[in-house]
Amino acid sequence: MQRFKGVLQAKHSIKSLGVFTQTRNFLAQPNYFPQNDTAQDQVLVEGRANSRAAILNRPSSLNAINISMVARLKRLYESWEENSDLGFLIMKGSGRAFCSGTDVVNLYQLINDGKVEECKNFIDSLYRFVYLMGTYVKPHVAILDGITMGAGGGISLPGMFKLVTDRTVFSHPETQLGFHPDAGASYYLSRLPGYLGEYLALTGNKLNGVDMIASGLATHYCLSARLPLIEERLAKLITDIPSVIENSLAQYGDLVYPEKTSVINKIEIIDKCFSHDTVEEIFDALEKEAADTSSEWCISTLKKLKEASPLSLKVTLRSIRDGRFQPLDKCLAREYRISSNCISQKVSNDFCEGVRARLVDKDFAPKWDPPTLGDVSKDMVDTIFSPLGAFESELELPTTLREPDM
Repeated sequence: MQRFKGVLQAKHSIKSLGVFTQTRNFLAQPNYFPQNDTAQDQVLVEGRANSRAAILNRPSSLNAINISMVARLKRLYESWEENSDLGFLIMKGSGRAFCSGTDVVNLYQLINDGKVEECKNFIDSLYRFVYLMGTYVKPHVAILDGITMGAGGGISLPGMFKLVTDRTVFSHPETQLGFHPDAGASYYLSRLPGYLGEYLALTGNKLNGVDMIASGLATHYCLSARLPLIEERLAKLITDIPSVIENSLAQYGDLVYPEKTSVINKIEIIDKCFSHDTVEEIFDALEKEAADTSSEWCISTLKKLKEASPLSLKVTLRSIRDGRFQPLDKCLAREYRISSNCISQKVSNDFCEGVRARLVDKDFAPKWDPPTLGDVSKDMVDTIFSPLGAFESELELPTTLREPDM
């Protein structure tokens, strides 16, 4: 309820500052479907009496998000926030994914073509949209039915309601790609119970929908087969009151508990191993636990960590730890520095190498540089976190407009 209170207070504050403009009548009309260009094909709109639904529509790419999609989403959500005829918004994906994250293959190609600034512009736009979602005035329902990876979490989890299903598969596999969990991940992962966030960020291991409910990442759960009933119910609502929307989501929801094998039931061992200050100490704790108990979970967790970029592991651990003490805007600003320094290859080309090995050539044999944890110096990590150069722009978010009471 505190979240709802904050949103409603923000709604009053932003309106009193005159941020909203007059209603855009063409968007207020029911059944407004955009046509004619690529971005509009990739983000469809469903019109309802008192709401709009944005549909990520690149099913052949598991709805991986690109620059044109981000730009369109930002335009739509800004206009919908201004539209007094709309009470709430919905986001969902087509096909078997909600969103598999950033289109990293496209970023890889741009970097190889020397178009690093285009990559930075995309990251800037993406993070701005994540911030918009995290400070959005109107209630928002993200339907995470299917694969939800990386930035797919960033564009949905900062919103008010997160509906997951029996088809939901959530993960942050960035360290396997020589990158770091971004788009707000250091904010929401760092706030999970115990050291679950560090575990998920470093290993890239998956959660299902039930696990997301148990960890607090999601707010509602239902079987995928019941989604049409929930969407039909939402389509009929004429409201902007969060509790009314929450009751509608709960009406067809299911009460679920994590399975015995769920990672949620391994919080004690996760806390024991992932609470350490360094990646090396985390490795040592897992290896000791594996030797003492012959735990299959410890052995498989170590295997995942050993497959990841050593530099990414150290950067990611520090980012998650920093995120524990920072609001969303500060997390995004820090993540932008990290991302910019990574794609500029100031220390390493691990991002391009990780994408090449896993998604382009698919030989699954990345040659990380540096190759081992021992070769990753403190100076290397500090460089990744360092302020951008004199001719580079930091991420500047409109905090005074969207969070005037801060």
